Amino acid sequence: MKTLKAFATGAAGAALAAAPALAAEAEGHATGGPFEGNIGVALWTLVIFAVVIFVLGRYAWGPILGGLQAREKFIRESLESAKRDREAAEARLKEYTDKLVAARGEATAIVDEARRDADVVKHRIEEEARGEANLMIERARREIGIAKETAVKELYILAAQLTTKAASKVLRREIQPSDHERLIRDAMQELSDLTGN
Repeated sequence: MKTLKAFATGAAGAALAAAPALAAEAEGHATGGPFEGNIGVALWTLVIFAVVIFVLGRYAWGPILGGLQAREKFIRESLESAKRDREAAEARLKEYTDKLVAARGEATAIVDEARRDADVVKHRIEEEARGEANLMIERARREIGIAKETAVKELYILAAQLTTKAASKVLRREIQPSDHERLIRDAMQELSDLTGN
């Protein structure tokens, strides 16, 4: 607004200085200065200039200045709105970044926990399998021991029976059942002493 007023004042001064000279030239007179010549023409020039300045100020410069001020206000508000939007976007971006970092941390924790759980389950299954294998081995050893003892006893009984039959043939007499049982017991005792059972 100040620039327009300064321009208008400068233009008015130039017009005042040039108006009498132009009027004198139009009449064919030589001019010696700005106020030499016809004062009526100079006065009318000033009146017309004042009217032009008034009309321009009222109907042209006011709306132009109002439009420029409205434009300036619109630009200022747009910049402030853009600044607020940018700050809100940066805040949202930071929030999303923080959430993403937290989600990654949670995912890593879940994966680590799953690995630990899998390791625990793996070790438990291995221990159970090892325990079952040991039980099966122990059961097999017991069964083998029982089968061995049974086979040895049967073998000794058979050996005792064969021995008694052979002895009876040698002696040519029949061994009494009590002799037979005593010979079996003695053979079993010898067998136990040999095997360490």
